[in-house]
Amino acid sequence: MRIADAVRPRLARVAAAAGPWFTRGRRPGSPQAPRVARPGTGWYTATAATAGLALAAGVATAAGPWDSSGQRTAERHRAVALEALRGTDHDGSRARAGTPPRGPGAAPPAPSVLTGLGGTATAARSAPAGKALAAVLDPLLKDPALGRRSAAVVDAATGRRLYGADSANALTPASTTKIATAVAALSALGPDHRLTTRTVYEPDTKEVVLVGGGDPTLTARKKAKGSASLRDLAARTAAALGKRGVRKVTLSYDTTLYKGGTAHPIGVNPNLAAVTPLMADEGRTDDSSGGPAPRVPDPAADAARTFGDLLKKHGITATPPGPSKSSTRATTLATVSSPPLSSLVERMLTHSDNDLAEALARHTAVATGKPADFAGAGAAVTARLKQLKLPVKGVVIKDGSGLDRGGRLTADLLTALLVKAGDPAHPELRSALTGLPVAGFTGTLSGRYADGAAGVVRAKTGTLTGVNTLAGTVVDRDGRLLAFAFLANDTTGPEAAQTALDKAATALATCGCRTP
Repeated sequence: MRIADAVRPRLARVAAAAGPWFTRGRRPGSPQAPRVARPGTGWYTATAATAGLALAAGVATAAGPWDSSGQRTAERHRAVALEALRGTDHDGSRARAGTPPRGPGAAPPAPSVLTGLGGTATAARSAPAGKALAAVLDPLLKDPALGRRSAAVVDAATGRRLYGADSANALTPASTTKIATAVAALSALGPDHRLTTRTVYEPDTKEVVLVGGGDPTLTARKKAKGSASLRDLAARTAAALGKRGVRKVTLSYDTTLYKGGTAHPIGVNPNLAAVTPLMADEGRTDDSSGGPAPRVPDPAADAARTFGDLLKKHGITATPPGPSKSSTRATTLATVSSPPLSSLVERMLTHSDNDLAEALARHTAVATGKPADFAGAGAAVTARLKQLKLPVKGVVIKDGSGLDRGGRLTADLLTALLVKAGDPAHPELRSALTGLPVAGFTGTLSGRYADGAAGVVRAKTGTLTGVNTLAGTVVDRDGRLLAFAFLANDTTGPEAAQTALDKAATALATCGCRTP
């Protein structure tokens, strides 16, 4: 009901913008037929989240690929086909990574009912007033469950800060660090960049070297589901060796793309594998594709052993693998590549994938000439943000994932990152927005906002012991797109703190806080 009340004034505008997608049999601009019966409250309630998704997607609809994870396909179906309520299946069958769906079954993108940042026409009203926002948010953010907090709300269309509470105070950000990692990696590498794993042949020693390309999504499973396949690489390598008349090889693996140690400062932890440029299925020892899981101690050696077994199935006998480094004399036998970086960023943000986050931070370092270790990656990410003229004062980036408790970000930086990702001058950053989990629908927000701002809040969550954070975008009751960041340290408990943050985000969604 609260969603219905918030979205009801905008439904007519959505229908007008969407045309036949939302109003069958009526073209935009045509005379409206006499209304026989007014839709009841239940209709508004059922479509509130759908309208919210269309609204929240306003500045990001056209950008980025359709569709590596299934996330935006699910959202799009909800926005344009009310009778076909499809859920999100990030692990099901999907279109080839980075390519749009084709054919009559491909629904058109959800209509943009908000102005793109920097646009000239808008259906949304003016931005909320600062005093009105403070009256709504201050009592919620002073909840004792939140301990020390830092908060900011920014008008996404103008970048103007509308609300701040110690917004320049740097606190432990937890996984909201991944927003910074995403923007830095996209800025340094571009959204179309792919991570390539390859095999090379050393003619002098008849050695096959499996060269890690820093792709944690490389899979050895039978169904690759759009990821680079170690099985495909083995088949192609065997075929190339067969053309050379080679049937027996010495097998080695090369992990020199990264520098330094492989252990994260938190130590052995089911939330991520050892940080190495060669791994299959993130070193998981079960069939999971996300979340905590037991990991193999040495992902690179494990991937190389699996690769040797796969070669054997294609008639190539290989020695037990050992570490090595490919030489300049080596010739490439075969390669496999990841989905585009934009898709990897979406997966990282939606599922809070720590292995991907650490890999993208390392790749940012490689691309910018910094050492590809924890310190170099942190320095590289910080440098890219500074180059984008983002506020980095007080910022400390220790890793790509936010698992290191020594990291520090500000609410001002997080909101600035979100605004920059929606800036028309930086379309390469758009997947830092489109990858954000959708409240009540996808990723780490799929089980939240069931009776709140489902569909109109898109945000990255962050959770460590005593740390709870939330940063993303929300469409308020007047149709204005806002960027927000709420960071809380020394929280009394995860459930109470999470509830308090969700209440604050919901308050933004339902707030009619503009100046009359």
